[in-house]
Amino acid sequence: MDTLRLILLLVHLLGFAALLGGLLTQVRLPEKVVNPMMRDGAGTAFLAGLALVGVLEAGDGEVNHAKVGVKLAVGLVILVLVMANTRKERIPQGLWAGLLLLTVANVAVALFWSPAHQ
Repeated sequence: MDTLRLILLLVHLLGFAALLGGLLTQVRLPEKVVNPMMRDGAGTAFLAGLALVGVLEAGDGEVNHAKVGVKLAVGLVILVLVMANTRKERIPQGLWAGLLLLTVANVAVALFWSPAHQ
């Protein structure tokens, strides 16, 4: 079970890396778009996160449901915003900045909301 958890965690992290990479490749571009890296990264991170929680619930350890709930909510907002704007020619600068902020915030929640801070 631990191997599956680690594989899902890796896929989850790779999804966030793709999402963040897709956002950061557009920093200097005047017009922003939802690119395939953002779309695939958001979906991968979200689905792998759900599967990861399922594996954690099935295991012996405790799950911090408040942390999972916050990450789920932020991840769902990111996913909905990305999917709703996938086919648009461009997205507003504010939406791009919001997606970047939400992505970094979701990673920060995972990193700084450790079991010792429950």
